[in-house]
Amino acid sequence: MKRVSHKATHLRDFSSGVSLGGKVSCYQQNQSIYTQGEPANALFYIQRGGVRLSTRRHKRPTVVTGILGAGDFFGELCLADYPLRMCTAVALTASTIRTIQKAKMLQMLRKSTKTSFSLVAHLLSNTKNYRDHVADLLTSSAEHRLAHVLLRLAHLGKNGRTGVRLPHLTDTLLAEMVGTTRSRVNAFMMRFRKKGFISEDRGILVHPSLQKALGRQ
Repeated sequence: MKRVSHKATHLRDFSSGVSLGGKVSCYQQNQSIYTQGEPANALFYIQRGGVRLSTRRHKRPTVVTGILGAGDFFGELCLADYPLRMCTAVALTASTIRTIQKAKMLQMLRKSTKTSFSLVAHLLSNTKNYRDHVADLLTSSAEHRLAHVLLRLAHLGKNGRTGVRLPHLTDTLLAEMVGTTRSRVNAFMMRFRKKGFISEDRGILVHPSLQKALGRQ
């Protein structure tokens, strides 16, 4: 599938006010951004939307390793001279993503201390989120992991909305994100609906009350 649009730009959209440069491209829901094993010569910055990162090794089932939203970088391992993509990146919903060539970013990091500090801060935050995700997979029940995924997708902790409607997500896709079976996801979603944590009409509507599934008020 083709990218529907792209343009060169130098908007100051980085959270610290640093101009990233690069190309801005629009992706449709479920559109591939890059695939595991492809050459890695650029990193990416999400301006709008969300991205799912997944990895597959030794013919085992695909595992979701990251769910990212606006303000997150991904593909940054290219800066550490990893020649190939270590995972697959797919747009979770219609997304606007900035592509920054590796050589350009390295040049910016060498020239600007502000850019270096800002990027390091973002990457450290991404690392923390990744570790939290792994810890959640290892220590939480499948039901709690599903609640975490839905809340993460809705970004309820960031915007405080009364409810956020997600794009259409199949039970199979949610099962892949959570690391469980489709039938279990279906059962958990039914339980969430009965308790009023979510509702479904033209997509999944996630309510803040879903946090009660995690023991939060």
